[in-house]
Amino acid sequence: MEYSRYMNFVTPYNCHPGGVHHMFRATVTALVVLAASISISAGAAAQSQWPDNAFAIKTHDFGTVAVASKTEFRFPVYNPYTEPLHIQTVRRSCGCTTPIVETEYIQPGQTGSILARFNTDTFRGKKGATLTVVFDKPFYREVRLRVDGYIRSDMVFHPGAIEFGTVAQGESASKSTRVLYAGRSNWEIVDVRSNVPWLVPDKKLVSRGAGRTDYELTVAVREDAPTGPFQNEIIVITNDTKRPEVPFPVTGTVESPLSISPQAIAFGSLKPGQKIEKRLVIKGATPFTIESITCEGWDVTFPKVAVAKTIHIVPATFVPTDAEGPQKVTVLITTAGEESVTAKAILTADIREQ
Repeated sequence: MEYSRYMNFVTPYNCHPGGVHHMFRATVTALVVLAASISISAGAAAQSQWPDNAFAIKTHDFGTVAVASKTEFRFPVYNPYTEPLHIQTVRRSCGCTTPIVETEYIQPGQTGSILARFNTDTFRGKKGATLTVVFDKPFYREVRLRVDGYIRSDMVFHPGAIEFGTVAQGESASKSTRVLYAGRSNWEIVDVRSNVPWLVPDKKLVSRGAGRTDYELTVAVREDAPTGPFQNEIIVITNDTKRPEVPFPVTGTVESPLSISPQAIAFGSLKPGQKIEKRLVIKGATPFTIESITCEGWDVTFPKVAVAKTIHIVPATFVPTDAEGPQKVTVLITTAGEESVTAKAILTADIREQ
């Protein structure tokens, strides 16, 4: 009886042809489906956060701009994933804006950009465009960006931007553009303003008559301009009752005659009086010698070289003397000679008895 019950129990799988294989295949299929569903759920969770964690800015208003003015905006695109992002294409809803993919592949943790160029030379009036960004890696997704603006038909900048290129730090530079207006006989530019003190705009009336007005707009970079690239706007203010403020782009790079690498010197934890050496690469536009390297609270020594060169590789020794606790101080390099120049770096450390 017991034997019979046992045989009845095992018969469905052991005695019927293919029973065991059928059960195995069913189990494997169930596991595959479960794994796929988990993967899909994880992917859906990642996609649900898109594009909020990738696009910090999704809209931009150019405001009121003049005909032929260089009007552009860069949308930053951050990759929060562990795989590269690939921008397949960008579609536009209006020819008034040209999208330019500046970074086709964006690596994990990096930031790329999409440039939106407002076509002020061929369009007039109130315009706007939706830019549809198409991603195909690591998964397919479409993100919509938006730009808007008003292109004045009665006002022209020629050229449409002032581009300084490279300006040496400590030196001034200036460039001009023309502002051409056609319309009211009493139209005028009442003011020009800058959002930084070292960028100085000025205006001069060149001609007026027969419904046309011509101004010269000059922008100067002062000697105290900080080093590095700049992308600013000069605001031209007219006596119009509607849309009186018109931006004008000004770009360039202020280059120091002396630079130091690395710019950030990180020493970590040190004891008072502990010596630490750092190799500094100091470059100049013309041959120079180094007069001093100083840092408040630190004793800095280095082997002096009498031969003037454009590049010095300096093994400098730093000793914390009066420095205590967390440090974030300026390292100042000064060249010798009558036309002495300086370069700066930032030193960080934590000075404490261990």
